[in-house]
Amino acid sequence: MSPTPDQLRWMYARMVEIRHYEETMAQVYLEGKLPPKIQKGLAFDIGSGPVPGEMHLAAGQEPVAVGVCAHLDDGDTVVGAHRPHHFAIAKGVPLPEMTAEMFGKVTGLSRGKGGHMHLFDPPRRFSCSGIVAAGAPQACGAALAYRQRGSDRVAVAFFGEGAANQGAFHEALNLAALWKLPVLFVIEDNRWGISVAKADSTAVPFNHVRAAGYGMPGVLVERNDPVAVFEAAGGAVARARQGGGPTLIEVVTDRLFGHFQGDPETYRPKDEVASLRAQDPIPALAARLKQDGLLDDAAEAALTADIHARVAAAFRFARDSAEPEAAEALTHVFAEEAL
Repeated sequence: MSPTPDQLRWMYARMVEIRHYEETMAQVYLEGKLPPKIQKGLAFDIGSGPVPGEMHLAAGQEPVAVGVCAHLDDGDTVVGAHRPHHFAIAKGVPLPEMTAEMFGKVTGLSRGKGGHMHLFDPPRRFSCSGIVAAGAPQACGAALAYRQRGSDRVAVAFFGEGAANQGAFHEALNLAALWKLPVLFVIEDNRWGISVAKADSTAVPFNHVRAAGYGMPGVLVERNDPVAVFEAAGGAVARARQGGGPTLIEVVTDRLFGHFQGDPETYRPKDEVASLRAQDPIPALAARLKQDGLLDDAAEAALTADIHARVAAAFRFARDSAEPEAAEALTHVFAEEAL
């Protein structure tokens, strides 16, 4: 299944949007966390600045999100991992509310109580979790609900290659296969589990082979290419919608930033990031679109300007929004009768 011209343009636009959003967040996140405090002998202050706490950015991994989400709509479920912004943007989560959530503002998706690893958007059926592999059983739950209702909707769980060594991953695959649930398990293999190389943590070279142990198809996408991901996901989504059960897809992708912002990345070879940037999938897709007559310089400039304006507006919205009142601390957290 090859993408249509409209789907190709959509994937390119969302990839540009994701990249610009992540690069903008990388700059904003560091506000208040860098010198002069470090010059005074203090450590990186993770709690300072407008966006406190950890921050995991997905620049370079855009093809995984857009290649899969191009087959989905608001009625399908996506559960992301702790590095979730690309999935959220590809699923249509609104930028202002998502950004405000990361700023801890009352206008955020969860009124500022979740932060960047806990983004919840029920209208778009998007969520994510900071717990490694937690999205796999959650996606199974959504898929079971769809099947029980007689719906042709599907659920997708995205997670990193390190999650494939967690018990929740294997339990979810077993249950999904046993019940033939309409779910896709998508592994982002960026070759690093925090600072541990995959070869030092995983017994098999590629995790898609583990699908055979649960009687489901396993598909490997060996390059960080949105079209290749689209083609692999298309068959899996169609199969799930038709009652054929789950699929495990593994995509070899690239993490251009550290595991988290502030990561010194001393574990990576010195030339690794430069090598990855040399094969950036965004200009590669732009070149393909131009060659096929689907994009020209004027359209590219207009698209970029529109995306930059919308991202800037989202960050302004977040900065200008109010902080939650202290009295809200326990609201939307516990059931009222439990207090």
